[in-house]
Amino acid sequence: MKNLTLVIPAKNEEKNLPIVLDELKKYNCKKLIVTNKISKQIIQISKKYSCNLVKQKKNGYGSALIEAIGLVKTKYLCIFNADGSFDPKSLKLMLSLTKKSDLVFASRYQKQGGSNDDTILTYVGNKFFTFIGNFFFNLKISDILYTYILGTTKAFKNLNLKSHDFRICVELPINAKKSLLRYKNIPSFERSRISGNKNVNEFVDGFLILKFLIRNLF
Repeated sequence: MKNLTLVIPAKNEEKNLPIVLDELKKYNCKKLIVTNKISKQIIQISKKYSCNLVKQKKNGYGSALIEAIGLVKTKYLCIFNADGSFDPKSLKLMLSLTKKSDLVFASRYQKQGGSNDDTILTYVGNKFFTFIGNFFFNLKISDILYTYILGTTKAFKNLNLKSHDFRICVELPINAKKSLLRYKNIPSFERSRISGNKNVNEFVDGFLILKFLIRNLF
């Protein structure tokens, strides 16, 4: 896994990061932490766990991913959130599938997948947006709002991503389809966030995502 970089957006995740990075010790890959504020604590964490650290220039989850993707030099990269919800056990399978796929999307809603973090609202919202993506954009995806995605760095950089907020969740698979990239879904289990706090505002971000989908339809 030496050719893999984990892109770790870490806004307000100083308490969770050490727990996540401890779990990742067994995986021989590079880690790139990206955050909107460089605190003394996060500098200490990055040094302790031998991670690269970068301060994003623009605010937003999407900005963190876009700017970090542009800095990755390994052959493969994976978006890996710092809240403890992503299970690293999926990494080896996802990486092995890049032999025939440019991108591999983890899914909570395939058989053998699941989530300890979903609410009724997020579940229904995801099913709704996934339906729109599959029906109107001819996607073949089962979990459009889950950003646990691994693929070739070249594929990520060719996506030409523009969304600076959580709209990047749907922009990723839509742009993959437009770019004629090969992609695959695998089941993965979403664990409860360590802190229990979400950075997503279901109503505000849901409205922005809906606007993005409608705008891209016409």
